[in-house]
Amino acid sequence: MSLLLKSALVFNSPGGLLEKKDILIKGGKIFKIAPVLEKKEHENSQVIDAWGKIVAPGLIDLHVHLRQPGEEGKETIKSGCAAAAAGGFTSIACMPNTRPVTDSKMMVERVKEIARREGVVNVYPVGAITKGSLGEELAEMGLMVEGGIKAVSDDGRPVADASMMGLAMEYAKMFNLPLISHCEDPSLALGGVMNQGLTSTRLGLRGIPDTAEAVMVARDIILAQASGSHLHIAHVSCARSVELIEWAKSRGIKVTAEVTPHHLVLTEEEMEEFDADYKMNPPLRSKEDVEALRKALKEGVIDIIATDHAPHSREDKGVEFERAPFGVVGLETALPLILTELVHPGHIKLEEALASLTIKPAEILGLDAGVIREGAEADLTIVDLDKEDKVDREKFYSGGKNTPFQGWKVKGGAYMTIVKGKIVMREGKVYF
Repeated sequence: MSLLLKSALVFNSPGGLLEKKDILIKGGKIFKIAPVLEKKEHENSQVIDAWGKIVAPGLIDLHVHLRQPGEEGKETIKSGCAAAAAGGFTSIACMPNTRPVTDSKMMVERVKEIARREGVVNVYPVGAITKGSLGEELAEMGLMVEGGIKAVSDDGRPVADASMMGLAMEYAKMFNLPLISHCEDPSLALGGVMNQGLTSTRLGLRGIPDTAEAVMVARDIILAQASGSHLHIAHVSCARSVELIEWAKSRGIKVTAEVTPHHLVLTEEEMEEFDADYKMNPPLRSKEDVEALRKALKEGVIDIIATDHAPHSREDKGVEFERAPFGVVGLETALPLILTELVHPGHIKLEEALASLTIKPAEILGLDAGVIREGAEADLTIVDLDKEDKVDREKFYSGGKNTPFQGWKVKGGAYMTIVKGKIVMREGKVYF
């Protein structure tokens, strides 16, 4: 069945324009875009009235943990994809810290096969940089490329050895892969559970200094400059890192970076309640860091927003704060939070927010996506800017309920998610 999106405000990332259009979808692709389509052109089509709503290229999340295989008690590929669809994402890149680690062609193909059978959105596996993500021996990058990876990362663990990281960059460049770096100096971060500062001192919790991140950002930028490879810095959390990334870009070094919604919205002061749902790595930083991150996103120093969706079971998070694992879920709250906390108050423009979730991550991963044009696959997200809701973890499709935003009132979110011309989510209900 063909699908007609009627009277939508269409966001086309390169131009950043919102133009009223009709979009006709046939055979899973965008068949025609016009100011008004005649009835004879869309006879027998299912009509979706998109008046007053935004139609954007399908949202892309470059940083997701799906947990399968190995930790299905926290999340599965099926539940993670459903959460993505519920949040308006049509494509997600899943990190390799599975059990076993996704460090071989066989493991990459296993993830892709499960996603093909059970997922409702596009899944792009990220291969490990090193075998077992142990930082000791390079993983089989060439074979994993044959299996379909779009990037490499040891996310969750830093590659501590500089010579190993330099070698990895050389290999990643050979295969035209972005290398996603978890920038953390283990010797500086060891034992820390929150940002190091006055708040951690007052609470009696061991802190992780911003230098633990910035030192590794600096190292990896220098290695990227030497190798000419594409370095992508994950979950930037502090002003020091922003300064280094800006310096690198000003010198033409091929560096891109991401920031999470929680680092754009929350500060270290949230830790006062000792609630493990606020415990993430890198940790929540200061108000000054949040301001620096917002400014960097607006100015393009930070390229994209990614969720770092990290589901955990209630049992895992429900222990003493120091023992609880790092991580929060984000797929189902990212868009509402960005609209509520950044777009509506005027911190960033709607077009800037959408570009950071569509065309820019597509460019980083080398995907033929992120732009609405005739002949392209119909991966689309319909956004309702006026939708009012309250975050309720019990309604999450994700297996993880570990959100710090429980009970928050939000305005705006995904109305519909369309993948390859098929409606996979409408008004919060996911269709498998």
